Amino acid sequence: MMSLQLQLHGVITATVLPFKFDGSIDWDSYYKLLEYCATPEGISAIFVNGHAGEGATLDAEEREEVITGTRKFLQGTEKPLLAGVIPYSTQSAIDQARGAESSGADALVLFPMPQFSAGGTMSRDAPLAYVREVASQTSIPISIFQQSLKSGLGYSTETLVALADIPQVIAIKEGSDDIIAYEENWRKIKEAAPDVAVLCSNFDWFLAQCSIGTDGILSGLASLAPNILIDLWRATEQSDLDSMRSISDRLYHLVRSIYGTPPRMDMHTRIKEALVAIGVIDCAMPRPPLLSVSREVANDIQAVLAKVDFLHPEKA
Repeated sequence: MMSLQLQLHGVITATVLPFKFDGSIDWDSYYKLLEYCATPEGISAIFVNGHAGEGATLDAEEREEVITGTRKFLQGTEKPLLAGVIPYSTQSAIDQARGAESSGADALVLFPMPQFSAGGTMSRDAPLAYVREVASQTSIPISIFQQSLKSGLGYSTETLVALADIPQVIAIKEGSDDIIAYEENWRKIKEAAPDVAVLCSNFDWFLAQCSIGTDGILSGLASLAPNILIDLWRATEQSDLDSMRSISDRLYHLVRSIYGTPPRMDMHTRIKEALVAIGVIDCAMPRPPLLSVSREVANDIQAVLAKVDFLHPEKA
């Protein structure tokens, strides 16, 4: 298990979690997925049990099995394993954090409480008390999950800066879904806490976020297109704007097919549909309350994959 000195950077894959038609975890498909999206040299870390991994639908035993299985898969590598904590109470967050740590996670990705949507994210008090309490009950580092501002769960810049000052906080998964907010958060966090990583994660804004500045890319899209995101990150490190634009052009139609059509809650099911189409997993079914996408949507995804020459995993 890695120490609080862990530094997150580069491309971090947020894994989807394949299920069988009966709703149980499809472990064979999951390990095939990890082989596909976790092993490329440019992938720096793996994030499980987040939104992409439908972590909110997993029970405690399943969450810990995912962590244990992924830890075993990563054995012999130096790639850190991050685990999502999606709670409805501070005690639930503590329980999930302890379970993640004991199962082999190197760091936590701490989601905001649903209760914060009623204005709680605009104040420092409740979020700070929440994160400090979880941090006091675990010995592994924490990344803060900054959700979309439109969701009502995105923290203010001032709150993020205060959270970044907590010693165990090593990163912000920046998903504000607002490029003005992203730049403000990037600048203020790096000014106040330069060692805290800011990881861009809004699929609509990858080019813009990388151009403004970022310490890495954390996305469920890396489950589907790891190598394209690796290319984007390498071009970003070189400040090669022409290459960044060219890579963004390669991503455009893929991103629109996954994220562009409402409802956005289907985004990870659409990623699964694409993974089925390219032969990585066997079944795209999500767990309720999410529903399978329509045959029309699945066909549209496959048509886009063909259009962008993405029907063979080696091209991803």
